[in-house]
Amino acid sequence: MHDTTPHDASQHPPHPHDDSVESVGKNDHSHTSHGVIPEGETWDAMYGSREQYFSGRANDALVAEAAELPAGHALDVGCGEGGDAIWLAERGWQVTGVDVSAVALDRARQAADDAGLAGQISLRRLDLTVEAPTPRAYDLVSVHYVPLPIDDAAAVRALADAVAVGGTLLFVTHDPEAIARRVREGSTRAPDPQDFHGTASVAALLGADWAIEVHDSRPRSRPEHVERDHPDDVALRARRLR
Repeated sequence: MHDTTPHDASQHPPHPHDDSVESVGKNDHSHTSHGVIPEGETWDAMYGSREQYFSGRANDALVAEAAELPAGHALDVGCGEGGDAIWLAERGWQVTGVDVSAVALDRARQAADDAGLAGQISLRRLDLTVEAPTPRAYDLVSVHYVPLPIDDAAAVRALADAVAVGGTLLFVTHDPEAIARRVREGSTRAPDPQDFHGTASVAALLGADWAIEVHDSRPRSRPEHVERDHPDDVALRARRLR
């Protein structure tokens, strides 16, 4: 889900796995009903609660892991208001952005128009639990903070299947150990991260056709994340061999 920094950090809006997640029922691809991805209308209400929900900047892990990749066709899963898609398009990528929120997609279209990148960014509504992306079609599949229920391996396999031979899967979550600790301590009302696929479970599903190039936890680079007590990210970058 795009992106991790609020447009107005002083308002401390809900965030994936943030303390205030249940204040809106279901938040930036997090949810209070475990095992079920929220309906698009839920995300529409979240995005509609303010004029711009996120900063418009690209996610940290995308910048770190995709900067040196050769440009091709990217699938931005949970593209939100389009910050990641724009960052990729500015670097020569052709981007397909998908999200369940029509409000977010409308804003992403406007942002792409404003940036003069509408010709490089295609946006559509997609629920991964209902419809799979096109197989072997993308040189990069980028997935940030999308809550895929742990009992749904098909959605993860569909994302992996969307990567072309030689292409890259980038799957990023918040550090599940840090979130679980905060849940145990009662310092967050976030859903239990064990209910959703993390980088470890995704890596376990990839198999021999993949080379795992990066799998690590890394601190966030932006000061506002520290102020809002977000845990570190965990990033998985894997390349399809065949």
